[in-house]
Amino acid sequence: MILSPQEQLSQSALASLQAQRLTWTVRHAYDHVPFYRRLLDGAGRKPREGMRPEDVRDLPFTRKQDLRDQYPFGLFAVDRKDVARIHASSGTRGKPTVVGYTKGDLAVWAECCARALALAGAEPGDLLHNAYGYGLFTGGLGLHQGAEFLGLTVVPASGGATQRQVQLLTDFGADGISCTPSYLLNIADAIEAAGVPRSALRLRYAVLGAEPWTEEMRRQIEERLGVDAVDIYGLSEVIGPGVACECREEKHGLHLMEDHFLVEVLDPQSGEPVEDGEVGELVFTSLTKEAFPLIRYRSGDLASIDRTPCSCGRSTARMSRIKGRTDDMLIIRGVNVFPSEIEAVLLRQPDIAPHYQLVVYRVRNLDVLEVRAELTAEFVQRHRVDSEVARALAARVVEAVRGEIGVGVEVQLLAPHSVPRSEGKAVRVQDLRNA
Repeated sequence: MILSPQEQLSQSALASLQAQRLTWTVRHAYDHVPFYRRLLDGAGRKPREGMRPEDVRDLPFTRKQDLRDQYPFGLFAVDRKDVARIHASSGTRGKPTVVGYTKGDLAVWAECCARALALAGAEPGDLLHNAYGYGLFTGGLGLHQGAEFLGLTVVPASGGATQRQVQLLTDFGADGISCTPSYLLNIADAIEAAGVPRSALRLRYAVLGAEPWTEEMRRQIEERLGVDAVDIYGLSEVIGPGVACECREEKHGLHLMEDHFLVEVLDPQSGEPVEDGEVGELVFTSLTKEAFPLIRYRSGDLASIDRTPCSCGRSTARMSRIKGRTDDMLIIRGVNVFPSEIEAVLLRQPDIAPHYQLVVYRVRNLDVLEVRAELTAEFVQRHRVDSEVARALAARVVEAVRGEIGVGVEVQLLAPHSVPRSEGKAVRVQDLRNA
């Protein structure tokens, strides 16, 4: 087990470090980013010395629209020539959010990702098969540089070419794999289809993130591949992957890198803090970023915080898995529905494969939520897709989902490989109400 000194700080030592770094961040943003100068002046919150971590609550929020409004480089706090790398979001919901990194920022990011890999059980000398996408997306390069920082050998496989992934995993004998959980299930399908026995794999751990996933999905991944599967969290605006990660000892909450990020959990409507253990919106303030400082960034991700001690020996707070997003939440006939709630129901059904999509449309102004899920190959070998047994299973799923979310749904159970496969983030929802 590899623990850094920063992961074992006492609460008083951590608070002192956060205070020092918060004071620097606010001054740095105010002096070098016109947007933050206007924002802080407008709120009457000029930088001052001796800030405490709790003083962050007096500062105004930064929202994703602010990042888009400053496209492309309006939030950079250093000259463009001092930016060593640029990453950006896909921009599927408007202008992309563009972030920059100095050489110092890249070193911090590598350290955070190295800690995350160590949390999963990685050790110097391991071989990591990195199937996150490379390019403007932060996943591939973030885990790559973290693995090298920790002393791992990296196979930069990126996403796609799934048959090739299977060959590399078996031929090279990777100790760990990093990718999205939905894509690892895709790889697992390909491994089984190729007739590769589990004994041919050396995998010990899987570092999975970039999309919500459930305990049932973890159970399937661990049973099928013989790995410890841990959740990693990050978002490009804050730094990328490595903001938090589960430890393999407990797999119960993701340890936050609190020496680099100040984290709040707020009620999404009121903006007021919620109690530890209650779900709210994660709000991040960077503490060490040079090129792209962030003050109270509203992530839109919903989670809770746990500050109880962990058996792995780290003293940092843990965040729960992401429960959903404020902007991905579906409102179906007045009821708030998160895709992860439905996924949990589906994955409890042994005859349903972990591949599904939710389709929302309207019939005579009434919202309809249709769940399209694949049956397992074993089920189809025993029964037809349109058999009475399949219809009875669909009826059970309807009732189970209704009991979970309080809304009636339509359920279509499909043949294997009917749902589009993902080579990156899975597209779980199609909302056709405004089409």
